[in-house]
Amino acid sequence: MLHRYRVAMVRMDRDPLSGEVEVDETFVGGVDHGGKRGRGAAKCIVVVAIELVRPRGFGRVRLRHIPDASGDSLVPFVCDSVAPGSVVLTDAWGGYNELAKHPYIHNAVSLSASPDPAHVVMPGVHRVASLLKRWILGTHRGSVDPVHLQAYLEELNFRFNRRTSRSRGLVFCRLLERAVVTGPVTEAEVLHGYLWEAKHKM
Repeated sequence: MLHRYRVAMVRMDRDPLSGEVEVDETFVGGVDHGGKRGRGAAKCIVVVAIELVRPRGFGRVRLRHIPDASGDSLVPFVCDSVAPGSVVLTDAWGGYNELAKHPYIHNAVSLSASPDPAHVVMPGVHRVASLLKRWILGTHRGSVDPVHLQAYLEELNFRFNRRTSRSRGLVFCRLLERAVVTGPVTEAEVLHGYLWEAKHKM
């Protein structure tokens, strides 16, 4: 049932993020002692996009489990998640270079050259990444199978984007309504992972 609810949390017609949007990757999962760290490490990679609300605050969020941190994975995520004409804020990682060919205003900041730490330069994505890791470690005891990771990310999307709701009961009621009209989730998808890209606009 939880997998079915997570599928129901995704609206096919949900609006893309807009305005100023921070985008960065984070890594979910442990590293063996002496193991490699950074973008080349053998961990699950999650890319995060979050709206900035000026002068202070955050709007909606999107998260996606991607196979690697290359432009082939990062740029399609931005195009799927962020409305054309938006300002996209990233670090200077080369995987974002191809954004220049798409209808965005791309502002890249070199974190190594900045006098401020990464969580100050890009506060939104680091806040969400911290929430994600604490949630997986605390609620799920750090055990999330990679084939089901996107389902958990969609749940975090849903929860975060409704964090300011004054009626938690109404949010749950809407989720039940969505679950009733959502198509079936097969046993194979419960066991081996739901086909998110094939069935949803992510």
